[in-house]
Amino acid sequence: MSLENLSPAKGSNKVAGKRLGRGQGSGKGGTAARGHKGAKSRSGYSKKIGFEGGQMPLQRRVPKFGFKNINRKDFRGINLDTIQDLLTDKKIKKELNIDLLVELRLAHKNDSVKILGRGKLNSAIKISAHKFSASAKTAIESAGGEAVII
Repeated sequence: MSLENLSPAKGSNKVAGKRLGRGQGSGKGGTAARGHKGAKSRSGYSKKIGFEGGQMPLQRRVPKFGFKNINRKDFRGINLDTIQDLLTDKKIKKELNIDLLVELRLAHKNDSVKILGRGKLNSAIKISAHKFSASAKTAIESAGGEAVII
């Protein structure tokens, strides 16, 4: 090993290529590889998201209608027949709460849960959730259970 055969470690030398716009003799002078005229040749140019070369962009061509409520609350719906299946499989016993639903992967930890009335309950169970449909609440109470709103 001597000074004439030293070289930088592999991957440490980041070669940027030719420097642009440094005179005609550099090989990248004049237009600096930007072509002639137009927005792309100017300094400060940045293409807007969705820009289609001056054509009307897709997000403006597509018609919009209806109302999107920005304050909408989304609920994870769980039906009574699903709860009854859990009871028959002995995955739950006397009580069902949000932590148990997350453990059983029926909801995520930040979900708001609404119990819906499809199906039938055969045994009494205490269910804790954020909301209940009217039919679900009557079905739970007629089976001898309890519907607790969190």
